[in-house]
Amino acid sequence: MQSGSVQLISELSSFSPKKETLLTIGVFDGVHLGHQHLIGNLTRRASAGNLASGVVTFNVNPKAVLSHKARLARLTTLEEKASLLKSLGVELVVPLTFTTELAALSAREFVLYLKRYLRMKGLVIGPNFALGRGREGTAAILQSLGRELDFTVEVVKPLIEEGSLVSSTAIRESLARGDLKATAKLLGRYFSLSGTVVSGVERGHELGFPTANIEVDHEQALPHDGVYTTLAHVEDRVYQSVTNIGVKPTFGKGERTVEVHLLDFSGDLYGKKLAIELVDHLRAEMKFAAPEDLVAQIKKDIEKARILLKQGVHKQGRAKGVSPKA
Repeated sequence: MQSGSVQLISELSSFSPKKETLLTIGVFDGVHLGHQHLIGNLTRRASAGNLASGVVTFNVNPKAVLSHKARLARLTTLEEKASLLKSLGVELVVPLTFTTELAALSAREFVLYLKRYLRMKGLVIGPNFALGRGREGTAAILQSLGRELDFTVEVVKPLIEEGSLVSSTAIRESLARGDLKATAKLLGRYFSLSGTVVSGVERGHELGFPTANIEVDHEQALPHDGVYTTLAHVEDRVYQSVTNIGVKPTFGKGERTVEVHLLDFSGDLYGKKLAIELVDHLRAEMKFAAPEDLVAQIKKDIEKARILLKQGVHKQGRAKGVSPKA
């Protein structure tokens, strides 16, 4: 038995669906509007057929593994992705470790494993979907396998917004430009980041504006350096906040950090999980001549952030699936 099969069986066998399932398969990075369109079809069809809806996803993007290039910047962690999928009504989220050994399995081998361990009765896929060795398992091949092995295959048309395909790539591009409005429009919610609060140099505290330094995953996609209006989730509460992403040039360029100043908050955040939703771009990161000039600008940033958040939050609404507990 191939090593890829051994690992796949180990991961799949940890799930025991109580009834037959209708599945979809993919990375689903960001769980954006296009993904939500597909998932909506999945859950409705599963409900109508008295099947359990399920998503088989991967811990990394297969393209990064197969092309041997640097990994693509990630829009959501595996935890966040699972939380978002479940918020859409998905009953079963099955994360798999993607390896070259897994990629070497034929389409037939892979679907047989899904039938055996996940009780798969049907697949819901997009028109360009393919699985298995060399991407041999196209929609047509899967439909042929379905007739032979007794499972259905439904192909869902992709979601087109304003003439363009909604995709994770388009979201990464809008995020890199710092265009949070375009990013939120494609996601259907504010873009979010999460991580543990770690100790920093405490310069914000010295300036009178204490910040929480979030340790984000090194593969996490980030907007370009700047100051942003944000919503910070601490346990079960949400606080208006201002977040700086960058290298703090006023004090000499250092490592890139994500630092959040929570408005109207007092308390110790060290070691806690903090999630933030990025609402709007306030300004570019700047180098100030003196700390006093930075303090004056921070006060202006906070005043502007309060106004923008008051105007914008009720329009966009809070994001789903970004709870720090996810």
